[in-house]
Amino acid sequence: MKEKIKILIIGTDINAYYMSRCYHELTGEKADVIGNRAIPYTTISNSIIISNFNEKDIFKKSLMEYGEKNKEYNILLIATSDLYVKMVAEEKELLQKYFIFNYPNIDIINNLLIKENFYEIYKNMGLDMPITEIYHCNQNDNINKIKDKFKEYPIIIKPSDGVEYHKLDIVLDKVYKVYNESELINVIKKIENAGYNKNLIIQEFIPGDDSALFDSIFYIGKNKKAQLATFAQIGLQEHTPTGIGNCTVLVNGFDEHGYKEELIYRLKEFLEKIGYQGFAEFDIKYDKRDGKYKVLEINPRQARSSYYLTATGYNLVEYLIDDLIYNKEKEFYIIREKIILTFVPKIIIKKYIKNKNLIKEINYLIKNKKIVNPMKYKKDNKIKRKLYIFYRDLNYIKKYKKYTF
Repeated sequence: MKEKIKILIIGTDINAYYMSRCYHELTGEKADVIGNRAIPYTTISNSIIISNFNEKDIFKKSLMEYGEKNKEYNILLIATSDLYVKMVAEEKELLQKYFIFNYPNIDIINNLLIKENFYEIYKNMGLDMPITEIYHCNQNDNINKIKDKFKEYPIIIKPSDGVEYHKLDIVLDKVYKVYNESELINVIKKIENAGYNKNLIIQEFIPGDDSALFDSIFYIGKNKKAQLATFAQIGLQEHTPTGIGNCTVLVNGFDEHGYKEELIYRLKEFLEKIGYQGFAEFDIKYDKRDGKYKVLEINPRQARSSYYLTATGYNLVEYLIDDLIYNKEKEFYIIREKIILTFVPKIIIKKYIKNKNLIKEINYLIKNKKIVNPMKYKKDNKIKRKLYIFYRDLNYIKKYKKYTF
């Protein structure tokens, strides 16, 4: 058995940064990070920059070359975006000759990433979901069926296939919220004219601000048994048109409606029933109309905000290493420890979170120093990194001022 371990992270976004941080916290060593560009101004990873890395042939060639150069290592492969997770699953037979990784098969990934599949295939498997209709782009689909299905506005429009949607040359909003039939028709035409020819998800809008949203992370071992879970109430998400849906503030272990452990076990049962493995993130919204937690989507990877598991003492990279390399089977555990994860400065938290129950909890946790920003790491604090984070915080202040709704 190979004794030496290397980490190769695919992608260079926030997700890649904090996964590098997880590895650095665990071992003091640098992860290798491969992508189209470098992670900005960091000293805790080694960047491998490859132009057009997200093109299939270049992706395969680059990873094969890396694997050949590092044959003496157990190489743990970690993808940080839907696109890269899908590409790893598609090339599983090839890549597993060089790398160790833990992702479900491509059929499960497509059932999660292609949202029409998700809502149709899993609708009778114990998850509460919003009322949903599928619109077939560029197929002269009958808009009247959408009008008949949804009598109340606003309603939500989003792509069924987010991977293909984000390949478009034109930048479109991640999610559209429309308030009448005219807006509904105009948004659909805008998306079709941009070249998107997959399906759209038309969905009821569940009332409530950002604090009605919840985040639940699971780690399912290679034996397809759950090892770890969280449940967190979100305080804020990104408010820019292309960033909406990305969490910026959450509190793990807190739910103003009462901590629903039975819901966590229901989510666990679902993942194990479909044969899932690896990290998964549930995007959930509480519906005050019926008191149910509606699953909006499931991401087949650790999420942009998942560092809070490590911050509470459950290192994401350590879980992968223990499971995939050391073959440790762990009893299922729910992380109930309370902590705030934030990407934004405290001034934004206190100004824009209006939920009184949540802000009371947040103020208590801040007072007790139970707060972490994944981007701010004491062992990665060179002057250029500090300046980058400083200007990033300033930009957040400007963005929330401009896009608050």
